[in-house]
Amino acid sequence: MAAIMAGCRKYFAYPITPQNEIPEYMAAHMPEVGGVFLQAESELAAINMVYGAAAAGERAMTSTSGPGYSLMLEGISGIARAELPVVLVLVMRGGPGIGSLENAQLDYFSATKGGGHGGYRNIVLAASSVQELFDLTQLAFELADYYRVLVMLLVDGILGQIMEPIEIMPFSNGKTRSLPAKTWALTGTGRQRPQNIISTMLMREDETYQWHQRMAVKYQKIQAEEVRYDSYCLEDARIAVVAYGMTSRVAETAIDECREQGLPVGLIRPISLFPFPYQFISQYTHRIEGFLVTEVSMGQMVEDVRLAVNGRSEVSFVGRGGGLLSHQEITRGIRELWLKLATK
Repeated sequence: MAAIMAGCRKYFAYPITPQNEIPEYMAAHMPEVGGVFLQAESELAAINMVYGAAAAGERAMTSTSGPGYSLMLEGISGIARAELPVVLVLVMRGGPGIGSLENAQLDYFSATKGGGHGGYRNIVLAASSVQELFDLTQLAFELADYYRVLVMLLVDGILGQIMEPIEIMPFSNGKTRSLPAKTWALTGTGRQRPQNIISTMLMREDETYQWHQRMAVKYQKIQAEEVRYDSYCLEDARIAVVAYGMTSRVAETAIDECREQGLPVGLIRPISLFPFPYQFISQYTHRIEGFLVTEVSMGQMVEDVRLAVNGRSEVSFVGRGGGLLSHQEITRGIRELWLKLATK
C-alpha cells in the first residue's frame, strides 16, 4: 500500500517465503491504479524487468528473500552501474543456500556492503515496526529518485509476517527538496533531444576510474545527509545496546528489566544501515563504557559498531544464527558486560 501511495506502478517478483504477502497484495491492487504486476519466471528475470522499467523512468519495485536475492545480485550490480532508482524489499530468512524459513538478520553484510561485484553501495533502511516499514517504504522511493540508486528495505523475517495497526498517510520527509527531472530516462526522443544510452559497460579509457570518482562523491553526500537512527533511555546510560529491526524491540524489554534492577542501560537503534550512524555512536564513547551489539546473526553489524567505537569503549556481542533472540538472552548479556566493566 505504501509503495502504491508513493507512485510505484511497476512491480515484478517471484514468490518466495517469507515475503509472499507483498506480491499477493500487489497482484490484487496494482491493476486498480493502472499499474503492472507481473510474476516473473525467476528472481533473475524479475530484477532485470525492474531494471528495464526503472530505465524508462518508472517507479519500480521488487521484493524477495535470501535465495532469490542471491539470484538478483547480477542485476543489482547492473542497476548500480546504470544509476537507476529502484526499491527492493529483502525479507530475511535463514541461510546460506536454500536455508530455512526461520527469522534471521543474516543478510546485513551483503546488503550494506553492496552484495554483487563492482564496489557499489545501496542505501539500506531497517524498520522496527509495521508503521515504520510503511513510512520507510515511501521514503525509499524518494531517496531512490533523488540519488539515482537502489534503496533496500532490510526486513527481519518476523516483521514480514506480523500484523500491527498503522496510520495510513502520505509520508513527509521533513525536507523541502525537489526531485530531479528524469532527463536520463529512455522515454523516446520524439526527435526533440539526443538519444539516451543506459549501459553497464565501461569501455573507454579511464571511464571506470571516472565513474567511481563520481560515485564516491554521491556516496559521501548520502553519508552526510541520510543517516537515520533512534534511541531509548540513553540520557544517563553507561551501557548502550545497539540493535536494529525487530531485535531492537526485544532489546527494549531487556533494557526495561535491567533498569528496574538499577542498571543504567539504553538503546541505540540504527535505522539507516548504510549510511551507518558512526558519528552518533562515536559521540557517546566519552561516557558510555560498554556497547552490547545484539542481532540474529553470529555478528555482522558488530563490525560497524567497533569501527564507530574505535577502541574507546568495550564492545560485546550477543546473537544467534537464526530464530528468535529472547529478551532474557539480551538481559544476560547486559549483566555480563556490566560485571566485566565493574572488574576492569
